Amino acid sequence: MVLLTGTPEPLGATFASEGVNFAIFSKYAAEVNLLLFEQADQAPVQTIKLNRSGDMWHAFVPGLKAGQLYGYKIDGEYNPSQGKRFNPHKLLLDPYAKAVTGKFKDQDRVIFAYDVAAPEKDLKMDLRDTALVAPKAIVIDDQFDWGEDRRPQIPVEELIIYETHVKAMTAHPSSSVEAAGTYLGFVEKIPYLKELGINAVEFLPVHEFYIRTELLDKGLTDFWGYNTIGFFAPEFSYSTQAKPGCQVQEFKTLVKALHEAGIEVILDVVYNHTGEGSELGPTLCFKGIDNPTYYALVQNPQNPQEQYRYYLNDTGTGNTFNVEHPQVLRLILDSLKYWATIMRVDGFRFDLAPILARTNGLFDPQSPFFEAIAKDPVLSKLKMIAEPWDLTTYQMGHFPAGWLEWNGKFRDTSRSFIKGDEGQAPEMAKCLTGSAEIFPPPDKRSVNFIACHDGFTLHDVFAYNSKHNEANQEDNRDGLNDNHSWNCGVEGETTDAGILQLRKQMVKNGLCATLFSSGTPMLLYGDEVWRTQKGNNNAYCQDNARTWFHWEDLKKHADIFKFCQKAIAFRKSCGLLKPVSVISWYNQRLAPPLNWHNPRLKFLCYELADPDIGKDDFLFMVWNMNHRGTLVDLPPHENYRWFRLVDTAQKAGEDFFPSGEGRPLRRLRTHCQARSVSIFVGRRA
Repeated sequence: MVLLTGTPEPLGATFASEGVNFAIFSKYAAEVNLLLFEQADQAPVQTIKLNRSGDMWHAFVPGLKAGQLYGYKIDGEYNPSQGKRFNPHKLLLDPYAKAVTGKFKDQDRVIFAYDVAAPEKDLKMDLRDTALVAPKAIVIDDQFDWGEDRRPQIPVEELIIYETHVKAMTAHPSSSVEAAGTYLGFVEKIPYLKELGINAVEFLPVHEFYIRTELLDKGLTDFWGYNTIGFFAPEFSYSTQAKPGCQVQEFKTLVKALHEAGIEVILDVVYNHTGEGSELGPTLCFKGIDNPTYYALVQNPQNPQEQYRYYLNDTGTGNTFNVEHPQVLRLILDSLKYWATIMRVDGFRFDLAPILARTNGLFDPQSPFFEAIAKDPVLSKLKMIAEPWDLTTYQMGHFPAGWLEWNGKFRDTSRSFIKGDEGQAPEMAKCLTGSAEIFPPPDKRSVNFIACHDGFTLHDVFAYNSKHNEANQEDNRDGLNDNHSWNCGVEGETTDAGILQLRKQMVKNGLCATLFSSGTPMLLYGDEVWRTQKGNNNAYCQDNARTWFHWEDLKKHADIFKFCQKAIAFRKSCGLLKPVSVISWYNQRLAPPLNWHNPRLKFLCYELADPDIGKDDFLFMVWNMNHRGTLVDLPPHENYRWFRLVDTAQKAGEDFFPSGEGRPLRRLRTHCQARSVSIFVGRRA
């Protein structure tokens, strides 16, 4: 084989008709070797020493085809005390790999760069070779038949986001799909999303992730996928595994099918840390390529001579990605642009987003990260959603104009108000109107949710007072203790018909809060069919029936599904539920305003109207979270008549009338039941 020097750009394995160009960054390496494989579990067929240009290492290998398997071995100083962790015995993943041959998991700890049996732990190198056992990167041809694919380009104010998990939606036998738990299996459930009314899915991480040894030892796994190890590679286990690299084509097939259905694709991305963990974690990629560049390192407080042995842990995962380094920031932006252009996704939700926007270690709204996205012709046009907190800072409302942000205050306030806590009404009023004090319109927007992957499902919010995470095998110590939840009288499962009815009523109240507030609503998968995790509020390691979507629930709890479906349809059709034009607050007797200073206030009552009377209907909303019902007066409008559209206390079929219908009121005074939401629409007589 005649090797060519190749080029240092672009990074990664770039396929061309003549062969493949390989390029990788490493500032501190002494030697970089490319290993080529014919089979993932066999010895390499060739080892190629790369050329160096500055901090880039590269070579062009003629004749290679798409599907070629490869990895790197990198030699250099092994001195963890100074941040150097090179180990030439360990096969490393290309940071720009577009696909991987299998899962990163290791119960024998052979892929750890240090000798785990040595008393000095990570200071002694492990000499075992991993070329046979470590997953390999796969050369990918980016060609794909996109046909007439077009981005749905749904306006932010019209989004209905459905946070979901690729595998969880179809892994349960009741899904009855051909390829359960896969990208292609999810395709078969797109008609269900259309029927519900969803127009954007937010996938939990689909980047290739590492499964921690300590979880495998317990018979658990990393189900959520937040231990990213490949920022360009679609998760291997969500593919049919029909052939190496098929996950790329299958993910594109999913995106294409969702777009055809008018549904946008938002990816939950994890750039704040990687799956390599702390100094006692494995060496899979970045640690063995250029540890001081890719990670934020800190001094050992007990031994100042160990300047860079340990990792900054502002993520709670063992390490923090060094985003302030230009090369690390470049990798993140290259990854985003790859998923935006080659994979054609429509937006991103950034896990622990403040970490990505640091200058001199502190959150900076004018950081290079924000600036680069704003200036990029592709990324600047996509949806950008922030989880606006990390372990060190809470930055809700401080992200740039145009960004959406998860509203944790909305979640906590809504739960507390709906279950009847005192002192919550003023804050709930702010949440219902878009939390404008935090997200001033029109440039900033709240993502409103009561349940997400991290915490209780909506069912469990009103079925458990306390978390029940025993299945995680951490003695129920993990997960939040303060869930702002209420079990409605019995902890967990019950056959009491009254309690079950109350719980469904509370869930409907929660759906109303999410879907009828100003902002962007987000639903957690399965909440529309009363999905439960049996009180587990930290189900990150539960890849089983506890977290999977049970499709028999669609029939069993059709009443909740129908209510949610109607609520989504009404939100889409009612202009008054978009950014509020005129809102008038009342008490039960139409005497404005409410007594906001009364801590026992558990009642909200307001009218939405368009400034141009006659252009749109009036809406009158009553939130009675008291344990007793109350009489409420509705505003009189000449030539208008009020119709009851929603009453969450009513039985299925009468709890939500289709838009354009409703139960006419004979008088302007009506009874609103305890712990209920009532919505009235005013139409011309």
